[in-house]
Amino acid sequence: MEIEITNKRENALLKRTEVYFKVEHPEEKTPKRDAVRGKVAEALKVPRELVVIDYMRSEYGMPLTVGYAKAYKSADDLKSVEREHIKKRNAVIKEKKEEEGGE
Repeated sequence: MEIEITNKRENALLKRTEVYFKVEHPEEKTPKRDAVRGKVAEALKVPRELVVIDYMRSEYGMPLTVGYAKAYKSADDLKSVEREHIKKRNAVIKEKKEEEGGE
């Protein structure tokens, strides 16, 4: 799996780096979000916990996935800015399990 950052932008207001990326995976199936998150973190030289993948899209039958990711300066910045469903999707926060109760 090879990753290429196609566009990189610093967002000083939200204290993050925004990147568009392209992942080539000719001998593999579509990579998991967690694996891509690690590769993006490695390419940007930041801790994996500060990276969130907003979206990833791949064409049917093509060994190419494109997407958009954000790397934050700190965990507090990530938690205060990012939307809840994106945090859950990237396992930044764990879903709360509802307690099973009977009457």
